[in-house]
Amino acid sequence: MSRVYNFSAGPAVLPEEVLKEAADEMLDYQGSGMSVMEMSHRSKVYDNIIKEAEQDLRDLLNIPDNYKVLFLQGGASQFFAEVPMNLMKNRKAGYILTGQWAKKAFQEAKIYGEAVELASSADETFSYIPDCSDLPITDDMDYVYICENNTIYGTKYKKLPNTKGRILVSDVSSCFLSEPMDVTNYGVVYGGVQKNIGPAGVVIAIIREDLITDDVLPGTPTMLKWKTQADNDSLYNTPPCYNIYICGKVFKWLKKMGGLSVMKERNEEKAKILYDFLDQSRLFKGTVRKEDRSLMNVPFVTGNEELDAKFVKEAAAAGFVNLKGHRTVGGMRASIYNAMPKEGVEKLVEFMKKFEEENA
Repeated sequence: MSRVYNFSAGPAVLPEEVLKEAADEMLDYQGSGMSVMEMSHRSKVYDNIIKEAEQDLRDLLNIPDNYKVLFLQGGASQFFAEVPMNLMKNRKAGYILTGQWAKKAFQEAKIYGEAVELASSADETFSYIPDCSDLPITDDMDYVYICENNTIYGTKYKKLPNTKGRILVSDVSSCFLSEPMDVTNYGVVYGGVQKNIGPAGVVIAIIREDLITDDVLPGTPTMLKWKTQADNDSLYNTPPCYNIYICGKVFKWLKKMGGLSVMKERNEEKAKILYDFLDQSRLFKGTVRKEDRSLMNVPFVTGNEELDAKFVKEAAAAGFVNLKGHRTVGGMRASIYNAMPKEGVEKLVEFMKKFEEENA
């Protein structure tokens, strides 16, 4: 069977070149006589893999020396707890609610202290980014938390919130490495890799060094202290070795493609093809305010549940898979991450035009 166009929100499409390289090295990684799946995380060969992955990521994002890069486990959902455990010195933090994942992080933070809702777009099913220019941030807040790109609802911050001097913590799971970013605008940037970087099972956290201390909340497990992981270069215990190896290959692929400025141009071009069609379609409609649209996740609907279901079914039969929207939005969602080729978006739009002609 030939490969399909996979529009899954995550785990998601990976560069074919990376998959072929990994397949070639599956039984014998660079003359080691074994797969990366089999080798010790303490071996010199693996030490080179993880160190090279970190350096390539630093190169891509121009990460300053005073930020640590950690390869962690537990998914972004575990990190929802790690943030207050490591940062909530005053037991108070501000959260901006722009979707399901920001809401879950907010609820988790309430276990550890006072989590304050600074702004929300829940009133319109998270279809926009609220005005964050003058939020009710107080001096005793330890940090301000955002989810920068909302996988389910298809919104993206185009301008970071004014945190009034508070530390900014950002979950970038679904826009990680899709465009350049200035890491120095953040205290903590983190994301699950399974959307735009690699296989599920790794969280990459980029944390300013002064925020990595022994001063954590009482009862914080040793494994969830950032200092434990930083002091041991992400090797305190056995990391998800193979997954980090794949991430490293994706970093090299991104560098080969020309880096993040080039990726941004490619992603803008792909998104424009789909959004331009949605804006003139008689059948399909986007669900997000134009100024807040994500380049990565594009939700759309016909307005008829039966027609939506028919579209998803016929699209899958035609080789366009995982287009069903999240249950809270309904309709469809096309996730067009870095590894989705332009051709995949063009062919999807062709199929949508044909479906519209037959069903509008």
